[in-house]
Amino acid sequence: MPVRPITIAGEHVLHRRAAEVEQFDEELRSLIADMFETMDEANGVGVAAPQIGVGLRVFVYGMMNDDGVPPRGVLVNPTLVTSKVSGAEPDEDESEGCLSFPGESFPLKRADWVKVNGYDGDGNAVEFEATGWFARCMQHEFDHLNGTLYVDRLNQRYARKAKKVARANGWGQPGLTWIPGVDPDPFGH
Repeated sequence: MPVRPITIAGEHVLHRRAAEVEQFDEELRSLIADMFETMDEANGVGVAAPQIGVGLRVFVYGMMNDDGVPPRGVLVNPTLVTSKVSGAEPDEDESEGCLSFPGESFPLKRADWVKVNGYDGDGNAVEFEATGWFARCMQHEFDHLNGTLYVDRLNQRYARKAKKVARANGWGQPGLTWIPGVDPDPFGH
């Protein structure tokens, strides 16, 4: 179960729709184990396969919640139904970060409720509802499977700031990664 390098904004796999998983086999279970290891080493609450350079519709999460859902899990080929996003302007307590936009966070409005359907690593059906920050996590990771980073959803004001940060860091081109446990933790955990 090796820790995998995390791709940074600009890597092609992060900006296109991931492919459906077709086989629930040992190769998939090995990928999932590597994803959990990578997420844990990065001190993240979720990692999608595209974030480690694999264009498949899989993400793992590790987040306590008030929804009766196990705090660690995997979703393969998930679908999401969300409530409407309420409010116009995000405030600072809605700041979100991403391992593929390392060390940065920006406020973003998200739906407060989602219904999740998908499969676990063995092909068993998974279905649950998520609220609050857990719902935000589900939306964030699901977006990765559709080639969308959270910075792609920012309002105009924060999008300008994110683009400035990306330019300053030299992001936006293929081939950039960081390795949890080897490189400094960009979020200072």
